[in-house]
Amino acid sequence: MNKRIEKIPGYLKVEQLKNNKQAVVFLVCLLIATALWFLNALSKDYSTTISYPVKYVNAPSHQFLSNEPPSKLELKVDAHGFTLLRHKLSLSFSPIILNLTNLTQGVSPNNRTYEIQTRQHLKRIASQISNEIQVREVQPDIIRIVLDSLISKSVPVKTNIKLEFKPQFNLKDPVSVIPREVKITGPAAIVDTIRFLLTEQKTYNNLDATIERNLEVLHPEKTTVVPPKVLTKVSVEKFTEKEIKVPIKIINQPVNSNIKLFPSEVKLSCLVGLSEFDNINPGDFQIVVDYALIDSGNTNLTLRVKSKPVFIDQVRLKPESVEYLIETN
Repeated sequence: MNKRIEKIPGYLKVEQLKNNKQAVVFLVCLLIATALWFLNALSKDYSTTISYPVKYVNAPSHQFLSNEPPSKLELKVDAHGFTLLRHKLSLSFSPIILNLTNLTQGVSPNNRTYEIQTRQHLKRIASQISNEIQVREVQPDIIRIVLDSLISKSVPVKTNIKLEFKPQFNLKDPVSVIPREVKITGPAAIVDTIRFLLTEQKTYNNLDATIERNLEVLHPEKTTVVPPKVLTKVSVEKFTEKEIKVPIKIINQPVNSNIKLFPSEVKLSCLVGLSEFDNINPGDFQIVVDYALIDSGNTNLTLRVKSKPVFIDQVRLKPESVEYLIETN
């Protein structure tokens, strides 16, 4: 009795091994049958529809494409199964190129709109597909192309930059742009509204020396700009403080009036670039008081800087106001 019990586990193992072998044989046969069926299916010819991207190029001279025609074409094709499988396994297709000049040639527009019948361009489209695929039909039947006229004009360029300087440094000259104007080309409805163009936005920190940068000129969609970039020059130099005495002028003074100011001149301090330090003189400034602001209850007149050189920064006056005396005859 005990001997029979000991033989049972071995018997079960043999039976399990036989079952596993049968399962493997079945799976192999199934795979072979599936592969043969698949190969047989691919050996036949099929009709199907393929979606293809399309790109529109080469608008007629002085015109542009102003609408958005179909971005894809649906192609009804005949091809061998292997060819279609290989084609559909491609992750991306090169777009079909449609030449706008050729498409619109000989077609009369209606309000700038050309209706292009795709069947008339079947050969042109098919020539850009694999020669193993026969194109039977193209959808949509009609592609609407709207062409508008282009105009050009020159406009100034303004910089769109932010400048931060190291202590005691500043602009030596205004920021310059070369060339100062660019030529923009595009739809009249857009170009007519443009008075100037901006460069790309940039920030330059801790400046202590002159820099030159090529910056892209920003422009609206459906327009082009020549040149596409401009040279921007930021001239930087070290600044130092300078003090000078400047006489005070009276504006809006009646002809027959006589007024005296105390003091009659003011101490002016400012920051000036080293290159201009020796060239600064009192005549470069105009410090004024306004006679029209005289109030019988106010004995002081506030000083105002009416004009100064453009390269001067941080002007301070001492004193900031003066007393006055009106003399009567």
